[in-house]
Amino acid sequence: MIKFMKKLGILALVVFLLAGCSTSQVQDQNKSANEMSADIVVIGAGGAGLTAAVTAKQAGADVIVLEKMPMVGGNTLRATGGLNAAGTKYQELAGIKDSPDIHYEDTMKGGKNENIPELVRTLVDNANDALEWLNGLGANLIHVSLSGGSTNPRSHAPEGGAAVGPAIVRTLEKAVEDQGIEVLTETEATEILTDEKGQISGVKAVSKEKGELVIKAKAVIVATGGFGANQDMVVQYQPKLKGFATTNHPGATGDGIKMAMAVGAATVQMDNIQTHPTVVPGKGIMITEAVRGTGAILVNHQGERFIDELQTRDVVSEAILKQENGTAFLLFDQAVRENLKAIEDYAQQKLLIEGTTLQDLAEKAGLPADKLEATLKRYNGFVAAGKDDDFGRQHLSLSLEKAPFYAVEVTPAIHHTMGGLSINTKAEVLDKDGNSIPGLFAAGEVTGGVHGANRLGGNAVADIVVFGRIAGQQAAAYIQ
Repeated sequence: MIKFMKKLGILALVVFLLAGCSTSQVQDQNKSANEMSADIVVIGAGGAGLTAAVTAKQAGADVIVLEKMPMVGGNTLRATGGLNAAGTKYQELAGIKDSPDIHYEDTMKGGKNENIPELVRTLVDNANDALEWLNGLGANLIHVSLSGGSTNPRSHAPEGGAAVGPAIVRTLEKAVEDQGIEVLTETEATEILTDEKGQISGVKAVSKEKGELVIKAKAVIVATGGFGANQDMVVQYQPKLKGFATTNHPGATGDGIKMAMAVGAATVQMDNIQTHPTVVPGKGIMITEAVRGTGAILVNHQGERFIDELQTRDVVSEAILKQENGTAFLLFDQAVRENLKAIEDYAQQKLLIEGTTLQDLAEKAGLPADKLEATLKRYNGFVAAGKDDDFGRQHLSLSLEKAPFYAVEVTPAIHHTMGGLSINTKAEVLDKDGNSIPGLFAAGEVTGGVHGANRLGGNAVADIVVFGRIAGQQAAAYIQ
């Protein structure tokens, strides 16, 4: 009996040891499964992140992209206007004389000279190359239109004026796939890691598919966008915007700013938050500035114009908020619709009020027909004369006289957060002393200082591609 118990004890010990070994092996396997590595981790798969990833890969780096949403694109998918670039061959073909210097002056003026000059200079001097780089990948941004605050038409969109954002995302997504870059969607970065020397060493994340992840990397590019969908954060920096709707996608919550701050990053101009003047009330759908640039006007509930429609966004937003109910009507005709493909998207979404005659439109929109007819007659006279005697609008491109006529009720909504992480012209993230944090880069709306107090329409798309490319190039150079 004693011999049997001894044998049983030995057997139990063996089983225990085997079980312990098995548990250790499982833990090792889990540890292995939850650890990844790359040269560069890009946080965010919007326009800036995808641009940075493709550029870094082209430079020979191994790249992993993390995206917390179920799909790539971010706010870039919602961009409808165009990419601002000056002195392009597409402008030249259209007979438009423009230059990076004029683009610079417009951007500084629009930003109330709060912009960081060297960042603006980098933006305007590299925008043409960014445009050609995208077109080389198949974006086909050849249609040139005007945006508010710009001296000349310089917003480049797909042929016919279709929405620019989806075209760019499709182009970059294909480039990512062609180059074999790993993109993990539904994977939220939670922490930027540093080593004992304070250098960037990777990222922690939580993936719906893979669970908790630690991704070791020599460099990290933050491209998480702004915080326009984070009402608490918006109100923290700009209390007067409490209760405002937003045009931002739900993922624009400022995560990247917070993670970078945790490793010593400085921020700039966080209280500079822009509203877009023409957003459909209750829907958060933005009507692109290109509609006004193509010829549309704004009228109030009395059927009267009240502003130069091509003023900067802050000025137009403020003017609309002073109108009855804080809303106005964007008014245009069939000729404007035929000249801008982006309007077809609004028609499909049933956002347009349509009238076979101006009187029919007035009745459907609840506007006084006689006032509306008088307003349009006066405005068309300005177009014919080439001078707006009421508000000084400079670009009077089309008379509004071709039926049917269209209107969309609009109001301002939170659109762009101009403040963000402090960067230099190499897209390196800076600390509070102005020194770069080794291995940390950022691009797009997550950064601050490029747009100053007010962003010009079309400059955000230029920003994400210009600084996305710089971040990708500089991160690839850093790891070498």
